[in-house]
Amino acid sequence: MLITRKLEFDAGHRISTHNSQCRHLHGHRYMIEITLSGNIISDEGVAEQGMVMDFSEVKRIAKSVLVDQWDHAFLVYSGDTVVLQFLQSLEGHKTVVLDVQPTAENLAVIAFDILDEAYQDSYGNHLRLEQVRLFETPNCWADALRGAH
Repeated sequence: MLITRKLEFDAGHRISTHNSQCRHLHGHRYMIEITLSGNIISDEGVAEQGMVMDFSEVKRIAKSVLVDQWDHAFLVYSGDTVVLQFLQSLEGHKTVVLDVQPTAENLAVIAFDILDEAYQDSYGNHLRLEQVRLFETPNCWADALRGAH
């Protein structure tokens, strides 16, 4: 069985090597869809009976390990030294430094790797992260799939 939970967050970025508008500082209302697989829990009397995982637990974990860190932060490539130095000069600025350009594709892969560690087989039902879909805009997204990134 597959289940999916959607969350949203706001973040700034720039693609320093881009030849168009994305080379400028800007932000997005990102949306992330987290798809998990697992067996439906059939244990009588447990709170999760009939579920793969409680959707509120999917949200809680995603917020604690990823969304709260990226929300209202500037996602910056470590090689973008001009912007990185500028951001570091702003006292208390929320900055997330990445080893790669903050493209939708790279962010989806990073998110997958972070979330994959967080969602373990906590219910004994073979729970596993299968896909992270990261929307940069309502019309543009990247999918990071298990075994395909």
